[in-house]
Amino acid sequence: MLVKRILIVVENLPCPFDRRVWQEATTLRDYGAQVSIICPKGKGYEKKFEIIDDIAIYRHKLACEANGALGYLLEYGSALFWEFFLALKCFFTRGFDVIHACNPPDLIYLVAKPFKLFGKKFVFDHHDINPELYIAKYNKKDFFYKLMLFFEKRTFKCAGVSIATNNSYRDIAIQRGGKNPEDVFVVRSGPSLKRLKIIPPVNELKKGRKYMVGYVGVIGKQEGLNYLVDAADYIINVKKRKDVHFACVGGGTELSNIKQYVKEKCLEDYFTFTGRVPDRVLLEYLNTADVCVNPDEYNEMNDKSTMNKVMEYMSLGKPIVQFDLTEGKYSAGDSSLYAKRNDYIDMAEKILMLLDDEELRKKMGEIGRKRIENELNWEIEKYNLINAYKKVFFDK
Repeated sequence: MLVKRILIVVENLPCPFDRRVWQEATTLRDYGAQVSIICPKGKGYEKKFEIIDDIAIYRHKLACEANGALGYLLEYGSALFWEFFLALKCFFTRGFDVIHACNPPDLIYLVAKPFKLFGKKFVFDHHDINPELYIAKYNKKDFFYKLMLFFEKRTFKCAGVSIATNNSYRDIAIQRGGKNPEDVFVVRSGPSLKRLKIIPPVNELKKGRKYMVGYVGVIGKQEGLNYLVDAADYIINVKKRKDVHFACVGGGTELSNIKQYVKEKCLEDYFTFTGRVPDRVLLEYLNTADVCVNPDEYNEMNDKSTMNKVMEYMSLGKPIVQFDLTEGKYSAGDSSLYAKRNDYIDMAEKILMLLDDEELRKKMGEIGRKRIENELNWEIEKYNLINAYKKVFFDK
């Protein structure tokens, strides 16, 4: 049993909305730790402080949601100020023995360093590879890319134990971050089957059409929603299929641009954009979808990253279409078809292949569901998190 106090710091999403962070926090609580969280405010999560399920949550405002160099400067600068201020507040009230930092950005180690002088430990929870994220967004390796590598290196050096979301990230921690392999633990973002429940479809969501193609997740530049729109245009206007509706569940900095792109393609009647929604609405859309898609484009970041949406699709027994990406293939296996990298026509053809083959959809959905049940759900993955913390607290 853990008997220590843990302060989790996350910058990009509020809690408990951030599902990975909340699963980690509740698991650590269940194993005896006192858990506190510092995170930003967000829609539906505006309280400065509250205690939910015995977990204390300190929230702060963000200057803006980053989009561009100035946006990132304002967001990260504001976040670091509030994270340090709230860490001090927690230090003198609830107290903590460990700061558990969830990136992005790779700057939270700056908050932790002063507290290491008082014997506090630092754990790095590697959610996103920032140097590759920079390339994905700006397509260049300039001064800022080198700065990302510097901050990443300093973060790994500051951390006693590092948590990786998959083996690709573990390799980066060891090879680029210089970590001892014994100090890096793979903790996948395994979905909770208590949360992701199979429920009856809501056919009204199909807007009168026979089929629905579903997407859930962030809508940003690197998520590749433009490929999905292009695939839909091919399906509807080239293949003359008017029986397919597309539903995109989620929000992000590119949502307005993607909506505009859909409008330019004259596809408004074939798309639904929900923005961020409660779990119940998300489950209604995903359970109604006949095929789910992961249109993340091939780049260095996406190839090495595990996408939560893929495992959420698998949890609900949905067949998947995505591009040929290393970690995407590891997660989904035979529950997915793999289009040629960044080829929207091949993606469209594979979507149609599944829509026209009910038995194949059923078979692939069952494969994905069983893989989650037997290997990748949180009830299994959580023990890797506990092992990481045994290393933090008890390893000499």
